[in-house]
Amino acid sequence: MKEEDLYKLRFPIGVFIKPKIITEKHISSWIIAIENLPKSIESLTNNLNTNALNYKYRPDGWTIKQVVHHCADSHINSLMRFKLTLTEKQPIIRPYFENRFAKLIDYSEPIDASLFILKGVHHKLSVLLRNLNREELDLKFIHPKHGKIFSLKETIGTYAWHSNHHLEHIKQALKLKDKFG
Repeated sequence: MKEEDLYKLRFPIGVFIKPKIITEKHISSWIIAIENLPKSIESLTNNLNTNALNYKYRPDGWTIKQVVHHCADSHINSLMRFKLTLTEKQPIIRPYFENRFAKLIDYSEPIDASLFILKGVHHKLSVLLRNLNREELDLKFIHPKHGKIFSLKETIGTYAWHSNHHLEHIKQALKLKDKFG
């Protein structure tokens, strides 16, 4: 398979590109995407059997099951990053090894617990995000892995992208079925 085809399978919606100016319209649409992720994942996975949950979206990619578990873990971290930034002065957040997480035993379990986590985390996150004021949206944290400072408003966009990115992975895996099993 060509490298460009693999890239499209890995990033089916492209990579996140931060707008030069982040508007209230951006933020509002991003929050809606974040709010909708749990329902969207649940509707796509609701009637899948064990075999279908093990479909992959690309060669050497994660299974649908791993994607769902990853979204739960990642968005737990997201909620904590927002809370740390709102309660500390420019905190240094803690990155984690998502590929190592995907190999842990809980990623082989049914996705029910991760769906519950997603519903709860996204509810809490949505309440938090919908109530941020302009000053809070401009608060920043340091991501040591990237060696970069991120604002909360940019991070809302990143997690909306992340939600849509993995939602598309699930759709892609279902479309391609067990092609990459």
